[in-house]
Amino acid sequence: MNTNDERLTNLEARLSWIEHHGLERDKAMVEMGDEIRRLRREIAALRERLRVAGGTGEEAPSEEIPPHY
Repeated sequence: MNTNDERLTNLEARLSWIEHHGLERDKAMVEMGDEIRRLRREIAALRERLRVAGGTGEEAPSEEIPPHY
């Protein structure tokens, strides 16, 4: 009987570990989703500022001679 009790205790400990890490993963996913939404809003605001300023968002090629010449 002792072996069955040990096996049951071991399985309960593993299940507890899996549940804990599942909850931690879910929490991290929610935080990442929030961060992605925030970054998208920030990018949209920056694009709007650039549009209002008259830029295209693309950097013009440099006319300078590269330093190795």
